Amino acid sequence: MLAVVLLAFLVPMPGLERIREWSTELGAWFPLVFFLTYAVVSVFPVPRSTFTYSAAVLFVPAVAIPGALVATAAGATMAFLGVRALGYERAAGLRRHPRVVGIDAHLRRRGWPSIIGLSMVPAVPFSVLNYAAALSSIRFAHFLPARVVGSAPGTVAAILLGDALTEGAGTAALWATAAFAVIGLAGVWLDARIPVRPGGASDGREGPGVVDDDEVRRAR
Repeated sequence: MLAVVLLAFLVPMPGLERIREWSTELGAWFPLVFFLTYAVVSVFPVPRSTFTYSAAVLFVPAVAIPGALVATAAGATMAFLGVRALGYERAAGLRRHPRVVGIDAHLRRRGWPSIIGLSMVPAVPFSVLNYAAALSSIRFAHFLPARVVGSAPGTVAAILLGDALTEGAGTAALWATAAFAVIGLAGVWLDARIPVRPGGASDGREGPGVVDDDEVRRAR
C-alpha cells in the first residue's frame, strides 16, 4: 500500500484532458467496448458510478450520456430477466426474507412509480434494486422504463460533473454537484409522495405495473 501511495506521488500522472485524448486516439471501437463492459459489469454488485464517471472523463457528453443510459438499460434488463429466469423459484426462501417482503409490499402498494423514486436516490445500489425488483411482483414492461427514467437525472448530472472537471470548468462542476444533492432529495420526496393504495396486496388492489406470483411464473 505504501508503495502505491509513493508511486502516485512520484510518478507523473496524465491529466484528465490527456486521458480523453487517448480515448479518442483509440478509435471508434473503444466506446463500443467500454459501454458493453459497462452494461455487463453493472449486472453484478459493482458500483455503476465508477463507469459513469469514467465515461464522463473518457468521452464528451454527446457520447457519454446516451452510451451510459443505453448501458444502464441493458444492465438492468440482464439483471432483472436473469433473476426471473434463473433464480425466481430458487430464491423462494429469499423472497420470504423480511426485507424482500417489505420491498415487495412497497412496490405492490405504490407500483412502478416507486422504481423511479428509488432510482433517483444515490444511496440505493443499482444492482440491488434490480435484484429486488426481479424478486418482487412488478412487470418487466413497467420496470425498465421506470428504471431508465429514474436513473437518467443522476447519470446526466454525474457525466456533466466529470466533464466539467475534465475541462477545468469549476463553476459547472459546482452546479453539477449541487444537482446531485437535489436529485437525491427529489427521489426521496417523490417516493414519499406516491399515492399508497390502502391495504395493498391484502385486498387485491396492487399499485400500477404489479402482478401476482402466478403471473410472474407464467411470464418467465
